[in-house]
Amino acid sequence: MFVQELAPLGALGLSALVAVVPLAVVLVLLGVVRTKAHHAALIGLVVALVVGIAVYGMPVGQAISGALQGAAFGLFPILWIVVNALWIYRVTVHTGHFDVLRRSFGRISDDPRLQALIIAFCFGALMEALAGFGAPVAISAVMLVAVGFGPGKAAVVALVANTAPVAFGAMGTPVVTLAQVTGLPLEQVSSIVGRQTPLLALFVPLLLVIIVDGKRGLRETWVPALVCGVAFGVVQFLASNFVSPQLADIGAALAGAAALVALPMTRRAVPAEVREQVLTGSHTATLDRPDERGEVVRAYLPYALIIVIFSLAQVPPIKKLLDTATWKFHWPGLDVHGPDGKAVSGNTFSLPFLNTGGTLVLIAGLLTLVALKVAAGTAGREWLATVKELRFAIVTVTGVLALAYVMNLSGQTTTIGTFIAAAGAGLAFLSPVLGWFGVAVSGSDTSANALFGALQVTAAHQTGLRADLLAAANSSGGVLGKMISPQNLTIACVAANLPGEEGKLLRKVLPWSVGLLLVMCLIVFGQSTPVLSWMLP
Repeated sequence: MFVQELAPLGALGLSALVAVVPLAVVLVLLGVVRTKAHHAALIGLVVALVVGIAVYGMPVGQAISGALQGAAFGLFPILWIVVNALWIYRVTVHTGHFDVLRRSFGRISDDPRLQALIIAFCFGALMEALAGFGAPVAISAVMLVAVGFGPGKAAVVALVANTAPVAFGAMGTPVVTLAQVTGLPLEQVSSIVGRQTPLLALFVPLLLVIIVDGKRGLRETWVPALVCGVAFGVVQFLASNFVSPQLADIGAALAGAAALVALPMTRRAVPAEVREQVLTGSHTATLDRPDERGEVVRAYLPYALIIVIFSLAQVPPIKKLLDTATWKFHWPGLDVHGPDGKAVSGNTFSLPFLNTGGTLVLIAGLLTLVALKVAAGTAGREWLATVKELRFAIVTVTGVLALAYVMNLSGQTTTIGTFIAAAGAGLAFLSPVLGWFGVAVSGSDTSANALFGALQVTAAHQTGLRADLLAAANSSGGVLGKMISPQNLTIACVAANLPGEEGKLLRKVLPWSVGLLLVMCLIVFGQSTPVLSWMLP
């Protein structure tokens, strides 16, 4: 049995300084040395193991076993979701149905400011819901360039739009991870995040029309932008609180798009000079090609199947049946107890073979193959190509989660959380900043939750604040760091054909990121006081 020690070096401050070294190494390697993310994650993992074993006295076998558990969680369910979701996207590209989908969006409205909302905010949110991990930015930027946006503007719009849906992206993976590493119930975490991020949805569409067309864009399209944001936010709140976190972004994205389509002014023609001033690039010629109705239906089919399958999976009898295929067991080699002597939740591991996002997406993908008449050999090659494309992301995610598990199980996270709890009530204002910083560095709300989720809970217990509030704030603040993460900046530059212009993009999106972060900090601080505490469940 290994019992965690709060201050292994005697003084809490000195112990916290040493405990933070693995994180500091990762941050410096990424932000200063500019090491590749997967290299930084693996080096950080080695440092965490050294600190856990040499300083905290964690047995070597248990430290390695904890790292393997974190890596296993990274592979399943997290990467299992991402691989299968991106596989479906690759299949639709191969069959040409993704181009059909892109042309369909272009015909909804000829107003480029509303096209930005449809493509980057609504469809980008749907892609975030299904895949996450950079896919929405890449796909949205490519589509915006195709309809005539200049590369720079397309990249900025895609990055800023990729905020409100991030906490529930990749079939709810960030909040699922947050619940896993903190030991809090998923429904509880999802409920509070769903009372924070929907408020961002009110601002982001308005910011997008300002980015696209300045004051004129806001003056002429604020009504559809606000309607889109309200519809998105309301459905995200309802789904995350009363239905399922896995369906929150899917429902919100569809609601936002439906609200736009339903508005008569969406189909109103815009003056030619507006289009000429906004669309400074050249649109893809294939956008003018007509499509048969059947082809359009088949283009939307994969996403409709995912929605239906995930909805059915929430029906109580079906959910109960799927849960029977879940294997929960004591992780081999782990016997960790907290400073209070109680066994930690990390000693056990759960494998939900059927009732997990990745398996449900895979089922939708198999049905898509039948509907689109894709040969099994082609589908297999596309799946392997997806894994190859994600090989470095796979190493990064598993490395970061292995590092997080070692820090949590050895007691390093508890030490840091206890130390920063000295911020007292002010911690509620600062907690979103920690998540923002984590995502800005790692490029993933999932990774930031794995790194800092348990720390936020520990700090909350020390200050008397609600643990679920600070844990949720980590994820909600983290979504605003996505647009400035080196990973996402690089993806946007590649997609929009802006080689080497990451620094220029960063300068354009940083003010929006910081401004929205300040709003989130005020929301969380208000929720920790009687002023906004009525918002919490």
